[in-house]
Amino acid sequence: MSQNESKFWVRNSVTIKFIVIGILILVLLIPAGMIRRLIQERNSLRNSAISEVSYKWGNPQTIGGPIITIPYKIYYKKDKEIIEDIQYAHFLPEDLNIQGEVYPEERKRGIYKVVVYKTKLNFEGTFNKPDFSDWKIQDKNILWDQATLSILIPDMRGIKDAIKVQWNKEQYDVNPGINHQTTYTGVSTLIDLGDEKKYDFQFDLKLNGSEYLYFVPLGKQTDVELTSDWANPSFDGAFLPVDHNVSENGFEAKWKVLHLNRSYPQQWIGESYGINSSSFGVKLLLPVDHYQKSERSVKYAIMFISLTFLIFFFTEILNKKRIHPIQYLLVGLGLSIFYTLLVSLSEHFSFNLAYFIASFAIIALITAYSYSMLKNGRLTSIVALVLVILYAFLFIILQLQDYSLLLGSIGLFLALAIVMYLSRKVNWYSNLNNNNNGNDISNIVS
Repeated sequence: MSQNESKFWVRNSVTIKFIVIGILILVLLIPAGMIRRLIQERNSLRNSAISEVSYKWGNPQTIGGPIITIPYKIYYKKDKEIIEDIQYAHFLPEDLNIQGEVYPEERKRGIYKVVVYKTKLNFEGTFNKPDFSDWKIQDKNILWDQATLSILIPDMRGIKDAIKVQWNKEQYDVNPGINHQTTYTGVSTLIDLGDEKKYDFQFDLKLNGSEYLYFVPLGKQTDVELTSDWANPSFDGAFLPVDHNVSENGFEAKWKVLHLNRSYPQQWIGESYGINSSSFGVKLLLPVDHYQKSERSVKYAIMFISLTFLIFFFTEILNKKRIHPIQYLLVGLGLSIFYTLLVSLSEHFSFNLAYFIASFAIIALITAYSYSMLKNGRLTSIVALVLVILYAFLFIILQLQDYSLLLGSIGLFLALAIVMYLSRKVNWYSNLNNNNNGNDISNIVS
């Protein structure tokens, strides 16, 4: 084979053209990866805006309590000397009932929306008389007069009103800090245990927070009831509601948790247990997380580019329409720009509207460019129809998140079947100039 014949074969070989297209598809994965990083950066900026607003308004809250803590003395021998030390015993409520209303608000930081909330909570329940007999601690070593009642609140800046605890017939004002705790923050007050065998308590808590509101089920039986006018809750944590109702007007949810459902007992010594692992509650979701949908859509970029290139490839080999690799590259870049348009538009409009505008713009751009290449209205219409089907297919996948893998797999199978059908009569050993074989892709598709 002469040098001129070799050059002619390289320029016109169907196989070489197919390999070049494959290389272009791999090259175009680079901007697709850059777009994914762009989406992640924008999502990080959104999260920073949420953190900034939450820091000033009130962070996510996980409320625990009340807890009775009683110090006691222990003695041990060290170097022939008797050492006195103070330890703490913790006792949880027999019953804990929490009722509350959550009042969400949308705040904005730049172009980003942040969900914060106010809440009014009422706590009531009972304690049994603390019992040290299981630990064989003598009564004379128990400091009953230093017993404290503690309420765990992670972000104290969220407290918006004084907290007054009704303890039997007495009322106590709480103070910030929990002296015996090094792990948790909150408020506490000294209480009079007296000689009663049962103690009733009640207090109200007005609190600001953001993102979610959780509770720790410290009662032997804990009942929580929340209502709100927020229509997009996500019930989360260690326990789901036993009953809930979500509508356009808001939600109602009820939880019931027994001490048998937890991993810690009703009383313990020291800091033996991490109680937050059993927390549960509600997250306040924004109606649409467009960054998540945009990132999911980028995962289908290789499918869009590959199928679009295949349409042009079969148009080329079946209709003697020569298309330069640069033209393939420009079409691929147009398909990639769709995702940047989608991300930027969805930051200002609803995701569905942003998707419609971005897809319409890209379909119109590629259709017009295809007509300038193919000079054939019928072939151009086929390209436009394929793009409409692809973008409609992707939109459906993004809406049906639970079935996206199934639908995507079926779509890829059908696409492969169509490609195999169209390529059944292609002579891969021929060149682009004599490979028509009497076929026309517009006739095949029609």
